[in-house]
Amino acid sequence: MPLTPEALYERLQESLDDKIVAGKVALGEVTLEVKAEDWHGVCTQLRDESGLAFDTLIDLSGVDYSAYKDGTREGGRFAVVAHLQSVAKNHRVRVRAFCDDDELPLVASVVDVWAVANWYEREAFDLYGIVFDGHPDLRRILTDYGFIGHPFRKDFPLSGNVEMRYDPELKRVLYQPVSIDPREVTPRILREDNYGDSGRG
Repeated sequence: MPLTPEALYERLQESLDDKIVAGKVALGEVTLEVKAEDWHGVCTQLRDESGLAFDTLIDLSGVDYSAYKDGTREGGRFAVVAHLQSVAKNHRVRVRAFCDDDELPLVASVVDVWAVANWYEREAFDLYGIVFDGHPDLRRILTDYGFIGHPFRKDFPLSGNVEMRYDPELKRVLYQPVSIDPREVTPRILREDNYGDSGRG
């Protein structure tokens, strides 16, 4: 029978002790926060310890907290979040680590812990600019080779920085600065008195 979230959280506290910076049980889910320097060690322990046995990495992603709670949040801007499952024990945990440096967000790769982390880490690098130290092939995976910036960062412009178009005269693709003027789109509002009234004849 699987542990309750509360019992799992207690077991994690006993096992990881001072490596846990913060943690909670909310909505039936366990969330742990650890230091970036402990990320790899904690992930290895979560996988290898027989009472935990988190053998499956379900998901790993980056998060940009720069606009979280209207920018009033204290602490690092970028975090890495992993969702883990133990198939044998039938329990789950979410583990998060905030990168120490906002200019060069860095955390250890866990590809050697769970091989499936490879593409997840490449995606977090591509979209957020988080560098995974020790990754065997850290390069972009979703954006174009010449792409500038990281599109999931909160300060990345919605229209981007560079646009690509095919030039029929030169018979090749050209990259150039975006020519779209930024604008705010306001939806049209319908104000008919009886709009949507099914009783109208």
